[in-house]
Amino acid sequence: MSQKVVFVGLSGGVDSSLTAYLLLQQGYKVVGVYMKNWTQDIGLYQCPWREDYLAAKQLATFLNIKLLVFDFQTEYKDLVVDYMLEEYTQGRTPNPDIRCNQTVKFDLFFKASMKAGADLIATGHYAKTDHENLYKATDQTKDQTYFLYRVPKESLKKTLFPLGKMLKREVRQLASQLNLPTAQRAESMGLCFVGSVGMVNFLKNYAQTQPGDIINDQGQIIGQHQGAIFYTLGQRHGLNIGGGLPYYVTGKNMTKNQVYVSQNLNHPKFWATSLKLRLTHWLVKPQKNLIHQVRIRHLGALYPLQINLSSNQSAELRFKQPIKTTAQGQSAVLYQDNLVLGGGIIAY
Repeated sequence: MSQKVVFVGLSGGVDSSLTAYLLLQQGYKVVGVYMKNWTQDIGLYQCPWREDYLAAKQLATFLNIKLLVFDFQTEYKDLVVDYMLEEYTQGRTPNPDIRCNQTVKFDLFFKASMKAGADLIATGHYAKTDHENLYKATDQTKDQTYFLYRVPKESLKKTLFPLGKMLKREVRQLASQLNLPTAQRAESMGLCFVGSVGMVNFLKNYAQTQPGDIINDQGQIIGQHQGAIFYTLGQRHGLNIGGGLPYYVTGKNMTKNQVYVSQNLNHPKFWATSLKLRLTHWLVKPQKNLIHQVRIRHLGALYPLQINLSSNQSAELRFKQPIKTTAQGQSAVLYQDNLVLGGGIIAY
């Protein structure tokens, strides 16, 4: 039997690095791939792609594996950045990491890898798969299935997640014991493949904005915002409204360029007994007569629900008790115990 070839997405971080090492130990022929998705500096923030690439290259040399570069900059701009900007322009709050996984890592990278001779692909995500279904990771504090629910089933059948059964601290410890050159690299907490830049700074450079009114529950103008695009449901910081109790964003009108706020944490905009989903994507279709669980934010609470499915990629989720909701454009991901069913984009 010939040795199976696995293309591993190497980001320059410890998770993907240990992924490559573990697969070598399991007898696979490992080829590292650095995905060159974004190289532009954003304002005063320097894009770290060179450092990430050099870290991946150093790791490949350490492991004595080949390193390829897949240049997806044009596609990433079209599929992730332009999509994200359009969503924000429409007043929604998208999740670029979910979009990136769906269209870049598990579509473009998958297809390019297969074309280049791979039998399988692998990433450093904390998740599990049996090549048919997707399951939560053992480390519940690092589980990344919320970001993976839109992965195409075709890709999932040929994907490995070697870290799915490990705890993050075990990953760090093993990487240090092995003297992997990336063992102590910090995790990137910014926009997918853009580095440590925050979303507000990104939007300031790529979206047209203008100041507008901040309006309270009584319809009074109580301040000025720097652009409605920068604000999302429940946001507290960045409003610059002084005095008294803090204000929270309850909504916005993109046409009028207005942001609405309230000091009432029980405001009906913050709570919901039902949610409507659009653009649903099911790995396993939920059953109407079963009680499933849903998560509406990464590592957020799991709520029991009933679901009504539609034939046009939409669904309605109903809850026995009101839940604290999130912004339109975010995702709701359904589970049956540890099994990921899929989900959709919250549309109210």
